[in-house]
Amino acid sequence: MPKVIGIPREYRPFEYRVGISPSGVSMLTERGHQVYVETCAGVGSGYSDQAYEKAGARISYNREEIYRRADIVLKVQRPTEDEASWMKDGQVMMGFMMMANFPQSRIKALEDKHVTIIAYEYIQEEDGSLPVLRPFSEIGGMMTAQIAAQYAQNNFGGNGILMGGIPGVPSADVVIIGAGTVGMSAAKAFIQYGASVMLMDIDLKKLEMAHAHFDGRVSTLVAYPANLKKAAQFADVLVSAVQITGKPAPKLITREMVQSMHPGALIIDMSIDQGGSVETSRLTFYDNPTYVEEGVIHFCVPNIPGVVGRTATRAFLNAAYPYIELVTNMDINDAIASNDALRHGVVINHN
Repeated sequence: MPKVIGIPREYRPFEYRVGISPSGVSMLTERGHQVYVETCAGVGSGYSDQAYEKAGARISYNREEIYRRADIVLKVQRPTEDEASWMKDGQVMMGFMMMANFPQSRIKALEDKHVTIIAYEYIQEEDGSLPVLRPFSEIGGMMTAQIAAQYAQNNFGGNGILMGGIPGVPSADVVIIGAGTVGMSAAKAFIQYGASVMLMDIDLKKLEMAHAHFDGRVSTLVAYPANLKKAAQFADVLVSAVQITGKPAPKLITREMVQSMHPGALIIDMSIDQGGSVETSRLTFYDNPTYVEEGVIHFCVPNIPGVVGRTATRAFLNAAYPYIELVTNMDINDAIASNDALRHGVVINHN
């Protein structure tokens, strides 16, 4: 049965992604679905209203109208307070919900409306992989190297270190905590910059895989507290990429460890959207992305991939579309029952 699908514009600061691209709209309209796209929703990703219209969408100039009309709302970020109030009984929303920081009052309001919310980051395959979250994790990890290269410069408050060094001058020492998708992507990017990389994790099997994957080009170390303390002392750049799905990040890097770092060293806390895994971390945004505490520069911006909207939206659609197609082509409860990976993503269900 054809559905009405709504694509609202994202209004959170520095969010340039969009819930679906024109090519995704085209695939949905070819199946008979009606798609409403809020005007300018795709501008940050390089997609004009005309591109969406050409793909078969109708452009809405009223933000609330998207929610009034849609059976299914496709977003990137979780709903704002206004958006949650506009949702209607039986409606389905798909997006990245970041439940660890989702206000409980908003969750309760959505539960009372009998809606179904699917969190992309919880969609989990049988092997434990998170297929829709993965491309954003890869992008975020890759971006840490270019962020570090910038903030290591003197004019950005750093120590004036070139990531890759030159003959006779050593490269930067980079410590990455967490050998998951973010950490592995970060290691790859820093290696390409020519930095000296140490990758740490509590899971020895992950370290063995990383050693083999990078053919010994990264040093590996088990992330015991004593080892974390030693690593902090020599790191020019420390990237914390530790996350536990659905739970606040553990505080692995203590204030004492931060105090032991070189003045002007850089911390990039990739766990900040789950509360941060560094004791001195606090939330920042791209308009003022860094601060100095204990003499160390901190970069604690959540949603780092949001500013590469074009790449991030295209990568996201590649991963998310099979689940979007499932939800749009079936009754929501049938879709959930038919796919275990999708079932993991359900955080609120009207039944």
